[in-house]
Amino acid sequence: MASPTTAWSIAPEPFDSPVAAALWRAYYTEVSDRWYLLHEGRPTDPDELEREIAANTGDRLAPPDGVLLVARYAGEPAGTAGVRLLAPATAELKRVYLRAEARGKGGGALLVTAAEDRARRLGARRIVLDTRADLVEARALYARLGYEESEPHNDDPYADHWFTKTLVRSAAPTGG
Repeated sequence: MASPTTAWSIAPEPFDSPVAAALWRAYYTEVSDRWYLLHEGRPTDPDELEREIAANTGDRLAPPDGVLLVARYAGEPAGTAGVRLLAPATAELKRVYLRAEARGKGGGALLVTAAEDRARRLGARRIVLDTRADLVEARALYARLGYEESEPHNDDPYADHWFTKTLVRSAAPTGG
């Protein structure tokens, strides 16, 4: 029997693939409904949901300055994390998401770590992110992974917390 961590695979995915689109829809529906239920006692208006999904295609996560990673659990698409360069040495972590049925199996940390590795490959020495106050699980994950709260790096109207982390370079392999 495979351990929970070996059941995971993470690989780049085109931001406009059907898998990426389905995960973006699931992500946006969950975080939007969460906000509206908390603040207005109702789910997201379906028309608003469609407008926002269409307006945020994820094209900023396309190569050469970005990447979208898709996590699969036991072969099934389970989550995403995106990275894009904001400046030559600074990357931004975006769209970190795991489907509810995949949570609690170690995938969040694996996904963020894979995104950090991709940020390093893009030349970043620092990674930043923003998140909302109601996404307490995400904030706990980031803190556990060494992210520290920082001053805002953007003016996103939905962001309540900003984080940063220095990306330590992996040691170069030794030997011949």
